[in-house]
Amino acid sequence: MPTGPAPRCRAAGVCRVCAPCFAPAQTLYCRGMPFDIHAFPAEANRSDRNRRLVAVWLFGLCMMVYVMIVLGGATRLTGSGLSIMEWAPVSGALPPLSEAEWQRLYGLYQQIPQYRLVNVDIGLAGFKQIFWLEWVHRLWGRLIGLAFLVPLIWLWARGAIERRMRLRLVVLFLLGGLQGSLGWFMVASGFLPDSTAVSPYRLVAHLAAALLLYGARLGTGLSVLHRPLPSVPVPARGALPVPPARAWACVGLVVLAMLAGGFVAGTHAGLIDNTFPLMEGRLVPPDYVQLDPFLRNLTENLPAVQFDHRLLATLAALACAATVVAGLRAGATGRLRGLLLLLGAAVAAQYALGVATLLHAVPVPLATAHQGMAVILLTAAVATLFAARQAAP
Repeated sequence: MPTGPAPRCRAAGVCRVCAPCFAPAQTLYCRGMPFDIHAFPAEANRSDRNRRLVAVWLFGLCMMVYVMIVLGGATRLTGSGLSIMEWAPVSGALPPLSEAEWQRLYGLYQQIPQYRLVNVDIGLAGFKQIFWLEWVHRLWGRLIGLAFLVPLIWLWARGAIERRMRLRLVVLFLLGGLQGSLGWFMVASGFLPDSTAVSPYRLVAHLAAALLLYGARLGTGLSVLHRPLPSVPVPARGALPVPPARAWACVGLVVLAMLAGGFVAGTHAGLIDNTFPLMEGRLVPPDYVQLDPFLRNLTENLPAVQFDHRLLATLAALACAATVVAGLRAGATGRLRGLLLLLGAAVAAQYALGVATLLHAVPVPLATAHQGMAVILLTAAVATLFAARQAAP
């Protein structure tokens, strides 16, 4: 039995050898056994490298989902989503390779209401333009699936994925596959008689699933990269620069504003009342209630749909701004301070883009940028929430 002093923990700032210790490394000694395998620095370094590798992979997937959301927005804005009439997850990865194939696909498109009612003069050349955007959108979804599955198998085989994360990652992969099916379910609604666009309800469901997948992958990546240590002393809840409840409110309002924006996009409500801040000279439009029952106004009555999006966007902006100001005044430092500054910049840019998109009657470049900035704002809000939760007792 060794009689000398216990080995000092080599981790920076906190003891990482054993749970009972919870001792600051600069002042106390670790009470772990000298022969515990997890006490060796080499093992800890290997674990850190694995966690960083998994986190980088997940953040890369988040970037791909971000591009997917932006592509989806551009596809919707240009009316390209109904240009491919077939659901072919495997063979559809190849584009048309002959003139006969182009003619066949164009013939299928000529059978749907969108062609007869909107694009009857589009011609084969115009059809190719909208086809390529939808094809790239679907191809990118397939690439996301491969970018998830292949590294998952490799990282799992080399033991880089912790046991507690495995089931979650498998579920996220399966949900990604279901998202593709949900996308086709949305597109199919545009083939119904007298329909020239997809169902707003299915569009919002597709958007909500994309945001869920994005947020889950982002949160998982953050939890892997910045795993909290129970030995770190934390301030009392009242002294926190950003209380988790306030950060949750920011995330919730941002998501609700984005979903309301989905209904604006699905109903084309952004093409009316292109003034700000008033609608028809009033803060609340006079025709807010036109449909019965009342709840239909929230998703089908265009003035109400646009007003709800304005209201939720304003509430989200105010909540984020208040969180940023309060956090900075409370002395937030380090990573939390940087995230608060990012949150403030993102919410200001997003609100300005939203107003500009409305005033210019939804031009494709501005509207696409507005959708992309919404995801950046959501990213800043989720990251701020994660940092706030780490600081909470």
